Amino acid sequence: MKLDRELRHKSEDIQDTVLMDVVGAIRRRVRIVNRNYDIPYIAGYSQDGRTVFIDRHLPRTFRWLMKTVRVEPFLMTHEIVEKALLDELRLHYLHAHQIAVRIERDAVKAAGVSWWAYQRFMKQHEKVIEAERLVRVPATLDLTPYRDEHDFALLNRLVQKERARLRHSD
Repeated sequence: MKLDRELRHKSEDIQDTVLMDVVGAIRRRVRIVNRNYDIPYIAGYSQDGRTVFIDRHLPRTFRWLMKTVRVEPFLMTHEIVEKALLDELRLHYLHAHQIAVRIERDAVKAAGVSWWAYQRFMKQHEKVIEAERLVRVPATLDLTPYRDEHDFALLNRLVQKERARLRHSD
């Protein structure tokens, strides 16, 4: 892949058009977006970073003003940036998450969407592990965020259950 081809807009200054190019470049690097599972906190990623998981119950869009807003590009940007910071820089999850949220926020705003409207939509669909009945959790889900948030025990049991199910179906 030629990196120069991804640069539709060039600027050393903060520019919305450049950030939207980044969102597109990140999307092209994600091999799989999987919406078949219950994902606590809406989205996550596989251990190898090649798959982004988005909760199967999350609507693909929401209405804001007179537009239909797709949420997948912003979620993917958050998840891939977070995973890269965890794996490449070995940051603590909370630090990686803070940076990823800020990039997600700026991408939402660069797309001309209200961050508050986007956040309100996401909060309506967020699943807290203790309150949600999680039926299907992917066996390859990276558990680092849940471990660092002290939600590890329950989720680990669910992932082990899914791995056992997969072994028995082979």
